[in-house]
Amino acid sequence: MNHPILSALTGLLLSSGLAPCASALEILRWERIPLAVPLVVDEERVVFIDRNVRVGMPGNVGDRLRVQSAGGAIYFKANAPIEPTRLQLQDADSGALILLDIAAEPAKDGQGPLEPVRIVEGDAPTKRPTEAGKSGLPEEETDADPQARRPRRETPVPVILTRYAAQNLYAPLRTVEPVAGVGRVNLRRDLALDALLPTLPVRAKALGAWRLEDQWVTALRLTNASTGWIELDPRALQGDFVAATFQHPNLGPAGAPSDTTVLYLVTRGHGLAQSLLPRISPIDASLNLTPSAAAGEPQGARDEK
Repeated sequence: MNHPILSALTGLLLSSGLAPCASALEILRWERIPLAVPLVVDEERVVFIDRNVRVGMPGNVGDRLRVQSAGGAIYFKANAPIEPTRLQLQDADSGALILLDIAAEPAKDGQGPLEPVRIVEGDAPTKRPTEAGKSGLPEEETDADPQARRPRRETPVPVILTRYAAQNLYAPLRTVEPVAGVGRVNLRRDLALDALLPTLPVRAKALGAWRLEDQWVTALRLTNASTGWIELDPRALQGDFVAATFQHPNLGPAGAPSDTTVLYLVTRGHGLAQSLLPRISPIDASLNLTPSAAAGEPQGARDEK
């Protein structure tokens, strides 16, 4: 029921041009066409996107554009005019790209602040419920069998993961091929990797890890610790791995530009930490074993001799 006083107040506000207003928000729909996001010099503009993204931009605008991101929002602020420039937003999990065309101009007389922007996905085709899934199995059977839900791939998963990891480490953002289902996973930086290549004088350090379906790929940096060349052979690796790929077939002497490479290890069912061989603890010197006891000879038998 309408209250007469509230109705009168509302009519007064509307007639005076003071109607209650909600904060405006510009919606941009990503449909593989670059999105225009104009900026005003010395004015911050917020872009909301429901993804964990990295921003790639040309080096010639780096000193004129401040970019910060937090909690699904990206904050752009230009401190000088910027000519039309294309930026890249890359999904940190899938590698998919969204393109933004920005340009910054000084504020015009009487121009109000620019509203925030929200980027949403384009209209996806509606999925119609069916009695059977794509695999031809009933829904309940498909849900019970994860293997039946996985798409058939022309390229083996280890190859997809290794290529994706190499592109993320070395290729420019615009060249990284998006792969549906690939996600970055947390990786312990303090992994004990001494037993990975025990016969070779190399140091190993974990760089990053990604997952697709039930397989993981972990990228490791290998550095030669000796003064000679080292031939890298996957058969020297110690652990439970599905596939192993060296970025280069050998390592140059320590200190040379060629003394470092990257190793990609693919594991199934778990990450790298569970695929490494357990470390063997050294003998505790505090036990003070006599030679006979260390050899398994009964102490009493030695005393009787």
